[in-house]
Amino acid sequence: MDILVSVEEAARRLGGISKWTIHAWLSQGKLQRTKVGGRTMIRESELQRVIHDGGKSPSPKRGNRWQ
Repeated sequence: MDILVSVEEAARRLGGISKWTIHAWLSQGKLQRTKVGGRTMIRESELQRVIHDGGKSPSPKRGNRWQ
């Protein structure tokens, strides 16, 4: 089971970036959020994925529109 961390804790674990950067990444899809009640939490596995990917956005799924 994944550990859930707050936006502030996620920012700290990602090298002390601002919590506003975390919110921007959530909006852009660079990070996936998990809602717990009214709180936005982030799975530890998501943080590890971002660290592994170097903060890049996931590639869009490409379908072949011309088939």
